[in-house]
Amino acid sequence: MPFEKTPIPGLLIFEPKVWGDDRGYFYESYNENTFREAGITTIFVQDNQARSTFGVLRGLHYQVGAYEQAKLVRVLEGECLDVVVDIRKNSPSYGEWYGIRLSAKNKKQLFIPRGFAHGYVVLSETAEFFYKCDNFYSKEYEGAIIYNDPTLNIDWEIDMDKIILSEKDRINPLFGNHR
Repeated sequence: MPFEKTPIPGLLIFEPKVWGDDRGYFYESYNENTFREAGITTIFVQDNQARSTFGVLRGLHYQVGAYEQAKLVRVLEGECLDVVVDIRKNSPSYGEWYGIRLSAKNKKQLFIPRGFAHGYVVLSETAEFFYKCDNFYSKEYEGAIIYNDPTLNIDWEIDMDKIILSEKDRINPLFGNHR
């Protein structure tokens, strides 16, 4: 089975089988049957892609209510540290974070169930980040947590003075004040 459990329930690492030869490589980045066999019945409705330079940090974002989102995230070019925070109030891992390096080289993907805040930082010169969502984005149902929340104490694996943020992500609320 190409899935590996993480310490947080429901959060899974997907490592696809890669076939390579002197021409290059081939792999199935998503196969509904493979995911269903692992108990993941999520139906994805939207794909998103972003290109960023070294130090760009996007997050920690999430959707609430009728617009909660599960995601399948991966890096097409470069390397990122992908981070999630469990914001499911009844979860035994509520308030815990998990980080994983995703890269074009390792081809790992992270399946993020609904109920997580999500963000990533670019560790390479540039990175192309791609993710599938099971629900559409709604500004009205958007939530966020500040990336440097002292309670969460996330290790972004990069000097804080090298981080590049959007104006919006500079003013995200603390974990205790999230939606």
